[in-house]
This record gives sequence, C-alpha cells and structure tokens, in this order.
Amino acid sequence: MKFNTKTIHGGQEHDKAYGSVMPPIYQTSTYAQSTPGGHKGYEYSRTHNPTRNALENAFASIENGNYGLAFGSGLAAMDAVIKLLKPGDEVVSTNDLYGGSYRLFTKIYADFGIKFHFVGMQNAANIENYINKNTKLIWVETPTNPMMNIIDIKAISKIAKAHNVLLAVDNTFATPYLQLPLDLGADIVMHSATKYLGGHSDVVMGALIVKDKDLADRLYFIQNASGAICGPQDSFLVLRGIKTLHIRMQRHCENGKVVAEYLVNHPKIENVYWPGFKSHPNHNIAKTQMKDFGGMISFTTKGNNYEEAIKIVERLKIFTLAESLGGVESLCGHPASMTHASIPKNEREKIGVVDSLIRLSVGIEDKDDLIADLKQAIG
Repeated sequence: MKFNTKTIHGGQEHDKAYGSVMPPIYQTSTYAQSTPGGHKGYEYSRTHNPTRNALENAFASIENGNYGLAFGSGLAAMDAVIKLLKPGDEVVSTNDLYGGSYRLFTKIYADFGIKFHFVGMQNAANIENYINKNTKLIWVETPTNPMMNIIDIKAISKIAKAHNVLLAVDNTFATPYLQLPLDLGADIVMHSATKYLGGHSDVVMGALIVKDKDLADRLYFIQNASGAICGPQDSFLVLRGIKTLHIRMQRHCENGKVVAEYLVNHPKIENVYWPGFKSHPNHNIAKTQMKDFGGMISFTTKGNNYEEAIKIVERLKIFTLAESLGGVESLCGHPASMTHASIPKNEREKIGVVDSLIRLSVGIEDKDDLIADLKQAIG
C-alpha cells in the first residue's frame, strides 16, 4: 500500500458492530465484563480504547512501523521515552531543538540524575566524542526547530548501532509524508501530533512509533502506568486529520518554496533558513532523506534588528502570530520570546536563535495572498 492510500486506509478496519466507515468515538472509561477478566479486549480506557487503538494503528502504518502509541501531548510522548532510562544514564541530543524539549531534559530529568549533552549534529561525527558506556539514547530533530538544520539520520543510526544506543527522531516538522526515520535506521519516531498530523490546530497530542516488539512493550507499559494518554474525541480528530495529510503536505511544500524564495530575495531580510536552498549546508542530505522540503521557514531581519522583527510579526494579517505550527492556516512566531523562551539567551544565540529571528509555518492558503501579506508587513 502506497503512502497516499495509507493515510486513508492504513491500519484501519470498518467497525464490526455496524460497518461504520469511520471509527466510532468510544466515549467510555470502562467496559462490561462477563466474568472477572472476561472481556472483549477492553477493560479500562487508560489501557486501551478502540478509537485510540485505531489512531495508533494509523500512526504505525504511515511511519512504516509495527507499533504506535498516542499520548496527551508531544511532551508526554517524549517523557515516556526518557522514562526508559535510569539515573546515571546519558543522552546525546541535538543542540537546536524545541524549547519545551530542552526544558523537559534540563529542568525535569537532569534533576533525576540523567545527563544531557547538546551537540551540533549537522556533521554526524560530532557526536562520537560524547558517547560513552553510560550513553543510552541519541535524540534527533530534523529539520531542527527553529534553525531548519538537517541531520543525516542514516549516519547517526550507524553510530548508534555501533554503540548499542537507542536512536529517537522527532519527525514533527517533516512528517512521514516527507521522511521515514524508521526506514533510515531510527528505533523510535516521535511526533507532536498537535502539528501536521492533526493539521487543524484543534487538538493537542503526541505519538511514538517503533518496529521492535520488546521496545514497544516497554513503552506500552509506561504509557499505561504513567497514564498520559489522549481521549477518544482527540483520537478521532487526529485520525481524521491524517486522512488529508498527503494533500495538505503537498500544498505546504509548494507554498513554502514560494515564500522562501520571496524572502531570500528581499532587501530587508538578512538570512533565510530553509533546507530547499542549494546553499543550505546539508541540502544534499535533505534531498536524499526527504521527499520535499516542507513548509517551515525561519528568517532574520537585516542587521538582526529586534524592533523591526517585532513590527513585522505584529503587522502580518494572514500569518497569525501564535504558538504552534503545522495547521492549515499560516502562523508566525518569535522563537526567542515564544517557543524557545525557556532556553537561556546565551544558549539560544549559540545556535542562531537571535532576537530578530522569525519562524513561519506556511499554511495552505493561496500563495499570492501569503506573499502580499509578507510584502505589506516587511515593507
């Protein structure tokens, strides 16, 4: 089954009770038993729910995995991965990553004795110096948030396997439409399903997908024992969103290219970060491991002018100034004061998250309207 068909049919079956084409919303916390332990596969909805199971099957299908898990948020999904570790273990992480990920690592789990190394991974060999007998996990974002750096998943996978270390890839920006980390050697794929998988800015959710049964069983245990699951209504919404992922991503990519090319030629813009440019440091890797280059773009104003950056985001009308990304509508954000505010200023600036940086999530509106909006806002 090819990807465009998987988004609609992958891992799904018609409802057995009445033949419903869409999985029903099983809005129940518990299930009748004929005798203690005698049930129809479901006993309590923290553990299993038919609507959530349908979504988890869809997650596994579109990522070419065998097992999918849905959580109450992307950070809840990440939290489950870190709970695979114990005090004294070490993690090598991308240094350019979502601020909430950085906060979870440094403000929560560092206090439990897990050590984190934040490393620039554009050259995969950079991580070798940080791997030792205590290293248990490599955490990768690609493209990274918000600098759009590209990391060679296959190269990182070879290093991880050589050292018997788990490799987890946050695939939120790319989605499985553009990139399949499990096929490139990753052990775990994570999504903030709030973003492109849901696609309509109306739900908060996280996902994990794996191929290995033992690893899946460990994560299912954590999911059930910790309880950070999503409800059936949210499961239904994301399952519905996935059914249009392929056509939405096609338009995100088309519009992203137009917006990136407009910005790179604008005299008031200093730097534009988008992996589709041949000048991007890892453009060739992006071409190899991605189907297209996505709809996420970051840029800075000429002279890195903070005040001008704030004026631009306040003047934009079709691009809404808001947290998040990946919805059908275009959004803009100021990472230093919004999504990445939890990262200390000196650490942010080391990776390029300066105060004039603006991040765009290019939606699926008409491209001419998007360009007109940028033109009036930038001047």
